[in-house]
Amino acid sequence: MVNIDDFVKRLEILLDYYVLNASAFADKIGVQRSSMSHLLSGRNKPSLDFVMKILEVFPDVDLYWILNGTGSFPKSNEQVSDNIKTTAPAPVQENLSGGDLFSEVYYKEAQKPETKYAQEIKNQNLSSEEGEIEKIVIFYKNGTFKAYNP
Repeated sequence: MVNIDDFVKRLEILLDYYVLNASAFADKIGVQRSSMSHLLSGRNKPSLDFVMKILEVFPDVDLYWILNGTGSFPKSNEQVSDNIKTTAPAPVQENLSGGDLFSEVYYKEAQKPETKYAQEIKNQNLSSEEGEIEKIVIFYKNGTFKAYNP
């Protein structure tokens, strides 16, 4: 049986080894960031799918090591095939200080929404083609209202 606390410690070893924060790790293996957060907090246990995704993306992680701590990490050179050795972890260029699980890895410049002037909006909402205004009703938060007849 998998001890969740020990699994979390081994997961943190993976994060340190690959120099990834939790959100980048979750994105890399293709799981939701909340799943990673719940695992690291001990709220949830790892699913088979989660473990298999780790093994698929990081082939030098030993199944028995990640599950119960036996074996070694990273796998010895004989266990890792030649084409896998060439996929060394790429350095992540991001600011890790002050970040949390849900912070974005890449920051984009915010696009300013298009603003319309009040007169343009009035002209859109009140066109003379719709006819004349019959009644204006104003509702107040205290439950009262006033009706105006122009």
